[in-house]
This record gives sequence, structure tokens and C-alpha cells, in this order.
Amino acid sequence: MNSKHWSCPLSDADDTVRAESREGMLDSIATATTVGADAVLLVPAVVNDATHYEVAYERSQAEIRKLIPEAAEKGITIAIENVWNKFLLSPMEFSRYLDEFENETVTAYFDVGNIVLYGYPQHWIRSLGSRISKVHVKGFNANESRFTYLIEDCTIDWNAVMVALEDIGYDDYMTAELPVDRDNPEGRVHSISTDMDRIIAGTV
Repeated sequence: MNSKHWSCPLSDADDTVRAESREGMLDSIATATTVGADAVLLVPAVVNDATHYEVAYERSQAEIRKLIPEAAEKGITIAIENVWNKFLLSPMEFSRYLDEFENETVTAYFDVGNIVLYGYPQHWIRSLGSRISKVHVKGFNANESRFTYLIEDCTIDWNAVMVALEDIGYDDYMTAELPVDRDNPEGRVHSISTDMDRIIAGTV
């Protein structure tokens, strides 16, 4: 993951801020190469009162295009994640944003839990299709707008999510992105593993 994409977004009006973000991404690409990873997660832009949506769209694409040659040379995918950044708020727009790069180096890092606030993950998965290169999983309760355990108190239809992933031919990793239990870290890892086994098996 690019550690600079929130503090120094690629959509910032300041050239020096964007340059710092690019350097952070280049560092992440180098690190990924060293450790044998094949993708770096990127939050592409942040829309706020100072950065209009259209500007964030155009500016972030321009900056990402500068990163493609290095990522492609190293065999690293730039995987853009859906987060709460008020940007790319529909699956059709997300797909178009990716397609406009006309380069397979830029893909989607789809976060199942993040999307529940404004959509259904199984719908987004089918819309994004083969553009998805990586998947994050976390629980979310849509009725109360809060993150949860993967299964307990979670309103995500995990069986529908897994059917959608199978339908698009996704066969890469699913990574749990959940907080640790400092009082019982090993037990927490075990419970996450058990939940993921049920999710993958389609028996939730």
C-alpha cells in the first residue's frame, strides 16, 4: 500500500504534494518487488471542499499515468481501492476510470466491506469483472453503518459475494482487513480464519 495516498493525495492542487505521493508510490513499488508482491494498493484521489470531483478525476489519472512505466517494468499492478474518499461512487464510473488508462497495469482492489455504505458488493463485483485483481474482506452492518466481524452482526450476503467472484473468474487472494484483538491475538486470527473458511465455502 502507498502510505502517502491519504496525507498527500494525487488529486491535491499542490505539485509538491502530488510529487511526494508519487515518490511514496514508487517506494511502495520497489518494496513490493523486494518482498515478492505483485500489487500495490492505491487510493487514487480524495474529494473535499478544496478539490472538485472533476478535478480529482483528471488530476489523479494524470499522476497515475506517470507511475505506469515503473510499475509495468517491475511487474507490479497498481490496484485502486474503493474507500470512503467521496470518489468513484458507482461501479460504472469505477470501470470507466480504469478503462481510460488502456493499460492492464491499473486494476481494482475491491474492498467488500467498504462498498456496503453505498452499494451491494455482489453488484459491483459483476460490474468491475476482470478489472478486479485483489480483494479485501471486512464485515459491515448496513443497518447501523458500522464495521463488524466478518460474519457476526454483519449484513453482507457473503454467499452472493462468492457466487459473483466465481462468476467473474476471480482466483486470487482474499485478504481479511480487520483489527487485532490485543488480549487474544491468536484466538482472533483463528476466528477470522474460521469465518473466511465459511465464506469461501459459501456456507454463511
